[in-house]
Amino acid sequence: MHQHNHSHIKDDSDNRIAMAFFLNVGFTLIEFIGGWLTNSTAIMADAVHDLGDSLSIGSAWLLNRLGRKSANRQFTYGYRRLSLFGALINGLVLIAGSVWVLTEAIPRLANPVMPVTEGMLALAVLGVAVNGFAAYRLSKGNTLNEKVLNWHLLEDVLGWVAVLVVAIVLQFVDWPILDPLLSIGFTLFILVNVLRNLSTTARLFLQAAPDSKLQNEIQDTLLKIDELDSIHHLHLWSLDGEHHVLTAHVVTNASKAFTANHYADIKLRIANALEQFDLAHTTIELELTQEDCRDEFPDMVQ
Repeated sequence: MHQHNHSHIKDDSDNRIAMAFFLNVGFTLIEFIGGWLTNSTAIMADAVHDLGDSLSIGSAWLLNRLGRKSANRQFTYGYRRLSLFGALINGLVLIAGSVWVLTEAIPRLANPVMPVTEGMLALAVLGVAVNGFAAYRLSKGNTLNEKVLNWHLLEDVLGWVAVLVVAIVLQFVDWPILDPLLSIGFTLFILVNVLRNLSTTARLFLQAAPDSKLQNEIQDTLLKIDELDSIHHLHLWSLDGEHHVLTAHVVTNASKAFTANHYADIKLRIANALEQFDLAHTTIELELTQEDCRDEFPDMVQ
């Protein structure tokens, strides 16, 4: 019975993310066509933003399904690392799209062209409605994927509110420069966020420690355990930014009369100490003080 409920929750999550994906993709196509027809770079900029969100939602949907697959001989840690690959692709697509929007919008500052404001107004209302509905549906979910994607969609709603305000203003005043100014503002906002996320993703890809403070806390916690002298080859890295992996060699100063029970007791104390950090995988090698480490260049941490 419990298993049935668990599966039902997963299906609901899949359905909500799939619905948000198809809504977003369909509306993104409408945006690109509408931006071209209305001659609005602001709508084009938001279309690029929505394209990025469509890629993010599509990746999340795929990973939500792949994440159920167990690790195997080829993917020994499972499939979570695919999310980093998806994030890199999304980032590169968004950068290319943003550069294209800027090349269109910046020249218009010197010679602004009045967009078709009625079309802008209609698309803005549709944009608020579509993204608002998708955000409302995802807000009912409890998975991390759904919560993160919901923030993306709420950002889209606010973006379309801004387009709506500009479209209304342009109905009454002849200020065509507002359109390229809004598109440049959107695009710079996208670029700042994309570059920040790409930097974080690249670091995780290169297996940098996901959090130096966390690494220090783990190290200090292990060194407080009685009979542990030092630590070396401590490596902390992340599968996807959320699920972290730890490996370490710990040196014990236990007496030469090192029994199996003593060994099991030290292992239990290490496991209890690490439990608070909620690590996805841990591999701890226990060494005696008089024992040479089999790996070269131990990079000892006292």
